[in-house]
Amino acid sequence: MQRNFLIFTAIVFLLEFYIYQAFKTITSNTNLRIAYWVVTVLVYGFFICELLTFKRTDRDHHKIQIVTSVFLIFVLPKFFVLFFLLIEDFIRILRYGLSTFTPEENHFPDRRKFLSIIGLGSAAILAGLFIDGIIFGKYRHSVRRVKMKIAGLPESFKGYKIIQISDVHSGSFFNPEKLQKAINLINEQDADLVLFTGDMVNNLAEEFKSFVPLFSMIKAKDGKFSILGNHDYGDYYDWPNAVEKARNVPNLIGFQKEAGFEMLRNEHRIIEKNGEKLYILGVENWGLKPFPQYGDLDKAAAGIPPEAAKILMSHDPTHFDEIVKKHPSNVQLTLSGHTHGMQFGLDLKNVRWSPVQFRYKKWADLYESEGKSLYVNRGFGVIAYPGRVGIDPEITLLELS
Repeated sequence: MQRNFLIFTAIVFLLEFYIYQAFKTITSNTNLRIAYWVVTVLVYGFFICELLTFKRTDRDHHKIQIVTSVFLIFVLPKFFVLFFLLIEDFIRILRYGLSTFTPEENHFPDRRKFLSIIGLGSAAILAGLFIDGIIFGKYRHSVRRVKMKIAGLPESFKGYKIIQISDVHSGSFFNPEKLQKAINLINEQDADLVLFTGDMVNNLAEEFKSFVPLFSMIKAKDGKFSILGNHDYGDYYDWPNAVEKARNVPNLIGFQKEAGFEMLRNEHRIIEKNGEKLYILGVENWGLKPFPQYGDLDKAAAGIPPEAAKILMSHDPTHFDEIVKKHPSNVQLTLSGHTHGMQFGLDLKNVRWSPVQFRYKKWADLYESEGKSLYVNRGFGVIAYPGRVGIDPEITLLELS
């Protein structure tokens, strides 16, 4: 362990020293150079203190947020500098290998200074984006409107409006009142139904307690339904005993009930209009291992005619490809969340990219496969990194046709 720590320390020191060359290239101001090293030493001192005091039983999520934020703001952007410096060194080595040194190579210092400026500028922009994401990004909720065709939809439900929200992670927010704008935005849509697709908390049911008054304000003509996500079970928390863990989900269900949400656990409910029916199914979390597989679609769909119009709430989008789309229950539309769009990426009209796509093929927006549809919500809240860059928090408005 000690040997690995020494090796890691040596690598970090060499990396920082190398990157410092870029900073030194663009300024001769001694005070600025000293300030650079003071900040760098303080940042790594902070990480060392956190590492030495880390306990596997420590699940203070705000502490995790601080550590993640410091890394993303002060460390990760430096890799942009490293990238540009490596380009310069590669070009220099290549030229030395192809020709002998001549006075014509005197432009090297200018080129290195230019690339250093580009690298440091890029790092500063990225750091600024991460800061913006923490202060403002996680509150930039927007409504995405989706017209959704469902085979066999009864005439009475054409134009029916459903709000989907997902992944609130209430334990990641210090001040519930700062989400008031988002709640107002939900109510402005005048939805017939509100569906919440899991992860109301990070670990503990108590995280949602102070949010109950806020989420009680959400209005829907035909009710509000919810399901459990992988975080809602408290599986990532080191409980003092099995009894306390066993109370967690019932407590969360109780808090959500106070907020007006009815929890569906491998079951369904019927929305009826003019004698016609729309079935709302909700399963417990089902994801590829190591995520829990508590979801039981057989149980949730029991007694529902295969030709009936159905909407399934299932937290993890992998459930769709692995089970749902081939299931004899013939679920026409599945609503999921879970991915958050990794809270980082590009989400433009014709360009959609996030590192999360290397883990999840279906990670945001609408997908169709084998005649069935899946919509993946980008998430309402945040986890670990307490911000969003490029992937805004989402409120989905589905209009059925």
